[in-house]
Amino acid sequence: MLKKFYPIRNRRFSNGAWVISVSMGYGHQRTAFPLKDLAFEGKIMAANNYQGIPDKDRKIWEMSRKFYESISRFKRIPLIGNIAFSVYDEFQKILSFYPKRDLSQPNLQLHQIYSLIKKGWGRDLIERLKKKPLPLISTFFTPAFMAEIFNYPKNIFCVVCDADVSRTWAPLNPRQSKIKYFAPTERVAERLKLYGIKPGNIFLTGYPLPKDNVSTTLPVEKLEILKYDLSHRLLNLDPKRKYQKQYGTLIERYLGKLPNQSNHPLTIMFTVGGAGAQKEIGTKIIESLAKKIKGERVKIILVAGIREKIKEYLLRHIKSLDLENKNTEILFEKDIDKYFKSFNLALKTTDILWTKPSELSFYTALGLPIIIAPPIGSQEDLNQEWLLRLGSGMRQENPAYTDQWLFDLLETGWFAEAAFQGFIEGEKMGTFNIEKIIGK
Repeated sequence: MLKKFYPIRNRRFSNGAWVISVSMGYGHQRTAFPLKDLAFEGKIMAANNYQGIPDKDRKIWEMSRKFYESISRFKRIPLIGNIAFSVYDEFQKILSFYPKRDLSQPNLQLHQIYSLIKKGWGRDLIERLKKKPLPLISTFFTPAFMAEIFNYPKNIFCVVCDADVSRTWAPLNPRQSKIKYFAPTERVAERLKLYGIKPGNIFLTGYPLPKDNVSTTLPVEKLEILKYDLSHRLLNLDPKRKYQKQYGTLIERYLGKLPNQSNHPLTIMFTVGGAGAQKEIGTKIIESLAKKIKGERVKIILVAGIREKIKEYLLRHIKSLDLENKNTEILFEKDIDKYFKSFNLALKTTDILWTKPSELSFYTALGLPIIIAPPIGSQEDLNQEWLLRLGSGMRQENPAYTDQWLFDLLETGWFAEAAFQGFIEGEKMGTFNIEKIIGK
C-alpha cells in the first residue's frame, strides 16, 4: 500500500544526501533546488557537468542536450518542425493509462541508455560518490540507473518531475530494482506500479516546492508564507469581489481575514523554456498589454532564466514599445542558483503564471493560476491535462488579444477560483515529505 508522508518537526541531517541533477533545460535543476538543505555541504551535483567528468561522458550528455534543444527550437518551424518533433516524441510517448495492464516491457530509448551505461557511461560519477556513501537523490532517471548498475551501496531515490511518466523513467528490470521513487501525483505512483516498480519502493510525496514560498518556520503545516502571499494575490485576481462574495466562508477558513489592499499591482509572469522555446509569445503579450502597462493597470515579468540572448531579445521588444522601466521586468541571472532564488522571490508577488506545462505546473499548489502555453512533448500534454482536471489552469487564448480576454476573465473571478483550486487541491509539502524519508 502506498504511503503518504507528512513533515517532521526536526529536520537536521548529519551528512545529508547526494542530490544529483542534470543541467539540461531547467526542469531537473529546478526540482533539485528546494532539496539543497538535504544536499551534502549544501551543493547540488550536475551529473553531466561536474569537476573532473571524463570527456567521453561529457560528450554523451552534450549530444543529448543539444539534440533536445535543437528539436525543441525546430518545432517552431511550420509543418516540417511539427513532423520532426512528432517523430522524436514517439520514442518517449506515454501510453494510455487505461485499460490497466502490464507495461513493464522496456522501450527502445531505455535499451539505448542501458547500453551506454554498461559500456562505462557514468562509472566515474558513481565511483566518486562511493567514497562518501550517502543516500543518493536524483531528479533525472539516468543517474539513478547508473548508480544501480555500478553497485552504489546506499539507497537510491529518483524524484519524478511530471504529472505522468514514460516507461523510460523505470529501470530495465523494474521488479529486481532497488531504486525508490518520490511521486508527485497519485497517477505517477500508479503508473510506476504498471511499469513493474514494487509498491514498497514508491513514496507519494508531492513535488518539491521551494520552502521560501511555502513555510520556513515550525510548524511548517501552517504554511504561513504561502497563505500570506495568496491573501494579497486574491485581491488582485478578484477585482469585482465576485469570488469572495460567493466563497468568503471558505477563504476565511483557510486564510483568515484578507488584507484591505494588495501589497503589489496585478502581476503576470511569463516564462521562456530552457531551450528558448516560445519566447515570441512573451513579445505578443507585452504588445497587447502595452497601454495597460503604461497606465499602471498591470505589471509584466518576462523570465529569461540564464539565457542572455533571450534577455536581449526581450529587452529589444520592450524598448521598441517604450516600456523599459514601466512596470516591465526581465528576470535574468548568469548563475542558475541565483536565477532560482530570484524566480522564487518574484513568485511571491506574482498573480498569474503563464508557462508551458513543464515542472512549473506543480507551482499551482502555491495558489497560482496557470495560463498554459502550448505543450512541447507528450509529458507536457499530460501535465496540461492534470492542470485542467485540477481546475487551476486554462489553455492560453490568442496572446495578441491578451488585453481583452485576460481582463474579461479577471472580472468574472475565474482567476481567483483557479488560484484557490491550486492551493486546496495541489500538494504543498513535497520538500518536507522528502526530508522526512531521508531523515530516517
